[in-house]
Amino acid sequence: MFASTFLTNFHLFIIYFLLILSILSVWFYCYAIYAAITFFADPRPIDLEFHPPVSILKPICGIDRDAYENLASFCQQDYPKYQIIFAVRNSQDPCIEVVEKIIQNFSDLDILLIVSDRVIGTNLKVSNLDNAVAKAKYEILVLADSDIRVGTDYLQRVIQPLQDENVGVVTCMYRTLAQGWISTLEAITTTTEFHAGVLVSNIQENGIKYAFGCTIAIPKKVLEAIGGFEAIADYLADDFQLGYLPVQAGYKVVLSDYIVEHLHESNTLIDVIKRQTRWAFCKRVSRPWGYLGLIFTYGVVTSLLLLIATNGSTLGWLALCICWVTRLVMAWVVGTICLKDPIVKRFFWLVPACDLSSFIIWCFGFIGNTIEWRGQQLKLTKNGKLLVPKDKSYELSIINYRNPV
Repeated sequence: MFASTFLTNFHLFIIYFLLILSILSVWFYCYAIYAAITFFADPRPIDLEFHPPVSILKPICGIDRDAYENLASFCQQDYPKYQIIFAVRNSQDPCIEVVEKIIQNFSDLDILLIVSDRVIGTNLKVSNLDNAVAKAKYEILVLADSDIRVGTDYLQRVIQPLQDENVGVVTCMYRTLAQGWISTLEAITTTTEFHAGVLVSNIQENGIKYAFGCTIAIPKKVLEAIGGFEAIADYLADDFQLGYLPVQAGYKVVLSDYIVEHLHESNTLIDVIKRQTRWAFCKRVSRPWGYLGLIFTYGVVTSLLLLIATNGSTLGWLALCICWVTRLVMAWVVGTICLKDPIVKRFFWLVPACDLSSFIIWCFGFIGNTIEWRGQQLKLTKNGKLLVPKDKSYELSIINYRNPV
């Protein structure tokens, strides 16, 4: 009798719990719609008289998809004075040939190629950036991953918030141009889930407290205030730290309304699972409460579980319909209307499947602290630093550092 009563009460608890999560998910979806519309409602003013000289730092390893076009887009800026520094570790890296072609074709620009295997920490992308910054001529630095493509107005628009002395970092969102079904699913998740969360965070926290590797504009004085690149040389999420540490130093991070394009490689399912798991671990250690709070964004999953728990009841079907419709509307507003993502527009119907796979990765993200990076087993500490297991040999030069988070 006691066992039967306990199971009945526990079943009711599960139903109420799933119902509450579904309701909160609907609230999140509606708030994300509001956040996206609010953010993009009014174009940011552009002061054409504000154009301080800029040093663009481009860490490179290997050849990305459409590598030449990506890098060349930074050489076609409608901006009076800027310098580009390409930093490579390996003198045999095939990307050097692409950079040399860039230098030849844009001979009127101030472009420098640095080849150096000097290492300051476990994250080699940061070592590359530190090698590059030593040659930066100008006060304002713009960091951008090698698989990013931009328009000719990129620099002029991105540096605008730096007119405010209290702004220490400017960063951008991105839309992914994917190839293949697996990469397409990942791109949809990034645009309609990750960026939706970013827009909500931007309103709730009165500005975000982190940055993205697709673009980080930061004055040298701010970088020096946080201890330079040495301060983040052992962190997996170097871009997160380049936003987080300036905030701790009293500066603001501004999310630009400029959307860059991310050229995504065609990956296997195993590659995507490994990368998504690595990102999940990284987000968990960087923002543990924020990572836990992602449960309120999975209404597609919780409403489906509620339907199962109530044996297909009217309540279950009602909750599922409301959650799924609201989620799809949010995905369309954020992905198609605001971010103008062609992948989301074309494969809009895959959003529920993306949410289901994302939920599985999220659950797995609570387990363990070992990540695989280019065949190497590395451990992630509670504060996000990378450690080499004592029983593993480790060769720094084979780590792929292009997109660590």
